[in-house]
Amino acid sequence: MSTISGAPAAAGIESLREGESDDLSGAEPAHGSIERLRGFFSQSGPVIVAFSGGVDSSLVAWAANEVLGADALCVTAVSPSLATDEAADCAALAAEWGLAWRTVETDEMSRAAYRVNDADRCFWCKSALMDQLEPLASARGAVVVLGVNLDDLGDHRPGQHAASGRGARFPLVEAGFTKADVRRVSADLGLRTWDKPAAACLASRVPYGTQVTVPLLARLDRAEAALRRLGFGQLRVRDYGDTARIELPLDDLAGAVERREAVVEAIRGVGYRYVTLDLEGFRSGNLNGALADGNCVNPASEARR
Repeated sequence: MSTISGAPAAAGIESLREGESDDLSGAEPAHGSIERLRGFFSQSGPVIVAFSGGVDSSLVAWAANEVLGADALCVTAVSPSLATDEAADCAALAAEWGLAWRTVETDEMSRAAYRVNDADRCFWCKSALMDQLEPLASARGAVVVLGVNLDDLGDHRPGQHAASGRGARFPLVEAGFTKADVRRVSADLGLRTWDKPAAACLASRVPYGTQVTVPLLARLDRAEAALRRLGFGQLRVRDYGDTARIELPLDDLAGAVERREAVVEAIRGVGYRYVTLDLEGFRSGNLNGALADGNCVNPASEARR
């Protein structure tokens, strides 16, 4: 088990977005491979892994631990926006894989710019995360690394800029990984996270412009957990006040209709009055479509630009 060292993240992200090759590739294939990811960690120095338990950060954590051992500290940020089931799975994965692991509490909910839930909500969330991870990195002479892949660069993700602007690096991006590569390599390694459904933070279920509150996030957490207990895997519950809009993969829609009474009971049981099923199916990040109207920016966000 070896070590890792630093290089500016932002420049690397931009060059990969523009289709340029990076210096980790050498003669290896253009797509992401475990060899390239190991190469990243063998070149850099100690790392702090932002570990959410999702498929991306799990592969980063596993590879960092394999190469660096105790020099890879995996840290899970605990806040109302982290689903209860995800927090429990982080602990389980850390135990299964023998990770050096701890939790930190982040305070994004104390920030009005976050709670107002405009287009830059994720910027303030990642800023709160970096506020907790930077002191740990400084104490260990480490760099912060996040589980961002190449596909993520094409979506509205202001949190990436908050992290990279403060020196964080994205090993999967630098090693050329798409989301498909992450799942393929994870499966090849026998990691149980290879087919784990995407699980963004709970605040991503709240339409832009609707204030984020702790009770609202808790209700969403309970709603999605209730549907998972019914056997649904990939899903989102979007909050519209008294109405819950459920997104499921198209193949699961018929099953949800067949189990209509159980689905309605589960969602009403956490406090929603109306239960709707989105016939377009599951679409990760689909609430970003509201950004096209240009009305999702607040003065606090403008001030930081």
